Amino acid sequence: MVNHLTNDYDFVYSSSDFWPDSLPAFFMKIKNPKLIWIAGYYLSAPNPFAENSPYKGKDFYRGLFYWLTQLPAFYIIREFADYVFVTSKPDVNKFVTNKRGKAKVVVIQGGVDTTEAKKYLTRVNRKDSLKRSMAKKYAACFVGRFHYQKGVLDLIDIWKKVCQKQPKAKLAMIGIGPLEGKIKEKIKKAKLDKNIDLLGFKDGKEKYQIFKQSKLILHPATYDSGGMAAAEGMAWGLPGVSFDLQALKTYYPKGMIKTPEEDLDKFAQNVTKLLEDRHFYADTSREAIDLIHQVWDWDVRARKVFQQVFE
Repeated sequence: MVNHLTNDYDFVYSSSDFWPDSLPAFFMKIKNPKLIWIAGYYLSAPNPFAENSPYKGKDFYRGLFYWLTQLPAFYIIREFADYVFVTSKPDVNKFVTNKRGKAKVVVIQGGVDTTEAKKYLTRVNRKDSLKRSMAKKYAACFVGRFHYQKGVLDLIDIWKKVCQKQPKAKLAMIGIGPLEGKIKEKIKKAKLDKNIDLLGFKDGKEKYQIFKQSKLILHPATYDSGGMAAAEGMAWGLPGVSFDLQALKTYYPKGMIKTPEEDLDKFAQNVTKLLEDRHFYADTSREAIDLIHQVWDWDVRARKVFQQVFE
């Protein structure tokens, strides 16, 4: 089977640095050096010894295991892959070698299916959209895995600060994950039961309905390689708020209000400003739509990747 795959194909693509993906591609490359290996390496594991590591307490050992197991995969990909797919410009230089120039380290920015959002925005003109935004059920929504990386516990603290200015503001949290229990405890302790709805996993039309009922989308990730969940909401005209992470500078140059890292007060202030300043909201909403539909659309992204690798 391996001989058949190695000899009959010109390209092999490993979708991630995880060993079940990268090692078979590496062995095929060793067996047939003429085979073009395209290796995906989309997120560098955070150093578990770093002060800002999301892996704390009993999770330290899980973070340590993740970090250590990624090191050999990084070395193999760096030394033997012909092309490396990364998710943001800050990751490019670590894969540039004497054998591989920058042209072969390709930034694969995430893509979004904008079909339904475009239909919705076509039906709703800008004036009606702004009027509706003031009457929506949720002041903001979050989409993502309930994990330390996504900043979900910080989000509860942020929302408590928002509610000090807007006591009736409601937040929708879409997702599941290992921190679900801690999130529920924190919501109860902060007395935000009436201000935060945990909606579980949603996809397709169910998720789109939440976007239609929300004014903003929040992306409080503490480290990231780009992030696509926020882009989905922004496609529907929702302005975003995030921390000013290095990877997000190129992913969201507009439509996303950036906040100094770890500054929860400023994050809450940015949320409140968007909710209270209609002109600021309208400008940021328009920027979000332009960015996602012109840059993040699946067809646009696929065409660019094909040109970079195959043309």
